[in-house]
Amino acid sequence: MAEEESLELTTENQPKSKKKLIIFIVIGVVLVALIAGAVLFFMGGGDEESIPATPGTAASTETVVDESKKGKANYVGMPRPFLFNLPGVDRARLVEIKVQLMVRGDDGQTAKMHIPLIEDALLTTFSAADVQKLSTQAGKDELRQLALLNVQNTLQPVAGRKIVEKVLFTGFVMQ
Repeated sequence: MAEEESLELTTENQPKSKKKLIIFIVIGVVLVALIAGAVLFFMGGGDEESIPATPGTAASTETVVDESKKGKANYVGMPRPFLFNLPGVDRARLVEIKVQLMVRGDDGQTAKMHIPLIEDALLTTFSAADVQKLSTQAGKDELRQLALLNVQNTLQPVAGRKIVEKVLFTGFVMQ
């Protein structure tokens, strides 16, 4: 009798332990699959060269590769903010703009060497602006792009290449 009870207990426990074993194996396989998928997603998903360039986009795969070869971005701050008056419809406005230039690699030293030339180009651009345009975000963006073009055109004959990649407004006050 005792043997029959012990046999019944062991046979009843076996199916439960097999169920637990199968559940643990399934959970383990799912976890391994999730980890493998995450590793593939994070490690293999960043190929810029495999993205086809469309005719309407400004940056193709060649420019993405070229920018990575240029070096990391450096920021050259202008030593003092630009302070100037702009005539308005009802009264003159005082404008103060703090500017930093984004350059790549060793071009930071070249830009620092030519700060007076850059300041002249920026001040000329800023003083020709319109008060009505500067009161909107679109006008500020247009002024930033115009400043970039003027700085690049000013430095091109001196340095022989485009040094400044972006003109950034870090402070903009109009009273």
